[in-house]
Amino acid sequence: MNEQRHTMELGIGMFGDNHHDQHGRPGPTGARLRELIEEVRLMDETGLGFFGLGEHHRPDYAVSVPEVVLAAAASVTKTIKLGSAVTVLSSSDPVRVYQAFATLDQLSEGRAELMVGRGSFIESFPLYGYSLDDYKILFEEKLDLLLKISHHERVTWQGTTRAALHDQPVLPRATGGGLPIWVAVGGTPESVVRAARLGLPVMFAIIGGNPAQFQPLVRYYRELYEHFGHDPKNLQVGVHMHCFFGDHAQQTADAYYPVYAGQMNRVGASRGWAPFSRSQYEQGRSRQGAYLFGDASEATDKILEMHELFGLTRFCAHMDVGGPAHADLMNSIEIYGTKIAPQVRAALHVDA
Repeated sequence: MNEQRHTMELGIGMFGDNHHDQHGRPGPTGARLRELIEEVRLMDETGLGFFGLGEHHRPDYAVSVPEVVLAAAASVTKTIKLGSAVTVLSSSDPVRVYQAFATLDQLSEGRAELMVGRGSFIESFPLYGYSLDDYKILFEEKLDLLLKISHHERVTWQGTTRAALHDQPVLPRATGGGLPIWVAVGGTPESVVRAARLGLPVMFAIIGGNPAQFQPLVRYYRELYEHFGHDPKNLQVGVHMHCFFGDHAQQTADAYYPVYAGQMNRVGASRGWAPFSRSQYEQGRSRQGAYLFGDASEATDKILEMHELFGLTRFCAHMDVGGPAHADLMNSIEIYGTKIAPQVRAALHVDA
């Protein structure tokens, strides 16, 4: 591929999935949040590059305000980048979002990022008083305002989805002249065009099917990025895939299946999905599938295949789907940071 980078950042994304008991009831939120802080500390200690935390407003997730948890994580980490994955910008105030992440950036000495998206759930719309009829215009206008705030300390802006701003200072400011802003994409060409036109890094969520199906979209993004006049040397593209690692491939997959299937069925119950099957799970674990559930060797091979397929600059392992036990998550993180990441870097001839 043209302008393919050999450097690829490796990191982890989480939604703060709650643990569930045998009756399907979620565990205490506070305990899960404290576990998250321990998990991020381990990510930092093992040299992983970034951590992204999602925003949700459902009982199966512990995190509705990622920036608060990330601020706590900043106090126990040193080098890892800390960001949202994602912030549901459509139902948020861009001024407040920028202030929150600029504050995180100041607190962490320049390690904050922001990933925005429209979100895969809709609970935040009625919660914050927005109409789903405005789904498209909300994201477009709020992204426009967020970018203007990111580039200018004093902002003049007018739209239809919030009050106008007239030469209004927005403080504090992120360190180093700017806050990195990524766009999460589910697979629609419209989203790819928008990100490319704006010159924003893009993260493709590949959580099912054959990852190769995304190759035309990634190629389209690259072509448009240059078409809109952006320097291809600055292009960043990542993928977000469901992952879980253990010491033995099949044993890990067998143990993780009920945890993963439980979450797929909780989500599916509200969307009319058929029950998640073991055959779906195994198909996802195959070479043509989107899951990385197994040992370090399998994961290394598949991550390198994703890099070859897309020319990635970032790989995000989404690791807590279904709320696996904290001890198992810590083991998965350690395997990723101490075994998989070094093997991937060595294969790509890059330093940690």
